[in-house]
Amino acid sequence: MELKYTRPFLNKLEDIFAESDFVLRYEKGNFKAGYCVLKDMKVAVVNKYFSLEGKINCLYDILRTITVDENLLSEKNRQLYQDIRNQERTN
Repeated sequence: MELKYTRPFLNKLEDIFAESDFVLRYEKGNFKAGYCVLKDMKVAVVNKYFSLEGKINCLYDILRTITVDENLLSEKNRQLYQDIRNQERTN
C-alpha cells in the first residue's frame, strides 16, 4: 500500500479513528516519536504542529500497532484498516 500525502487521505485515516473506540487528539507535546498511544484509555495523541506528511505517518504507524474492533467500521474504512494491518505483516 502506498501512502498518499494528501488532506483527503489524512481524513480517511482520521475517519477510522472516528468510527473506532479510540479517541484521536491533536495536542502539543514533546513526543519523541511524534505521538503517544495510551492503550488502556484508548487515546492516541499526535503532535498538532506536525506537517500533513508527519500526521499521516503518525496515524499510519498507530493504526499498524493498535487493534481496532472492525465491527465498528464502515466497509470502506474496514478495507483501509485491513490494508494497513496487512502491510505490517509483510514488512
